[in-house]
Amino acid sequence: MAKNTSSSAFRKIDVDQYCEDNYKEDEVDQVVPGQGPEENDVKILLQKGKLIDALKLVLTKAPLGTKNQQIKENALNLTLSVLLSIKPSQIEEAVSSLDMDLLDVLMKYVYKGFENPSEGSSGHLLVWHEKVYNVGGVGCIVRVLSDNRRV
Repeated sequence: MAKNTSSSAFRKIDVDQYCEDNYKEDEVDQVVPGQGPEENDVKILLQKGKLIDALKLVLTKAPLGTKNQQIKENALNLTLSVLLSIKPSQIEEAVSSLDMDLLDVLMKYVYKGFENPSEGSSGHLLVWHEKVYNVGGVGCIVRVLSDNRRV
């Protein structure tokens, strides 16, 4: 037979706490302003021909949590210059040297580069996208699109 359903314990839940007006977005970790890749360090690595080291540097120092648009714009320009300086034949080697977290950051920069293409950058970024997808899979794309920390 059925159990006693006259319990009113469910009525003690405060449903107003779940109202859309009370929802607050999770706070993004704030990065100290002034952080991001140092342009001089990256340019020195590029001049020495250490392209993969330059790529790792700009990806590890990516200003993901900052709200300062100038820092983000500088990091984007610097990262795109590194990506475009690596030849298509070297892209697979560069991607295979990165761990999953850096692949996600790289994919964020690839998508950001698609937003504001420059002369000849779209085709090069498509090659980057293909190589990152081959290593990171669909999960990499899903993590980038669902992450609220933007580059």
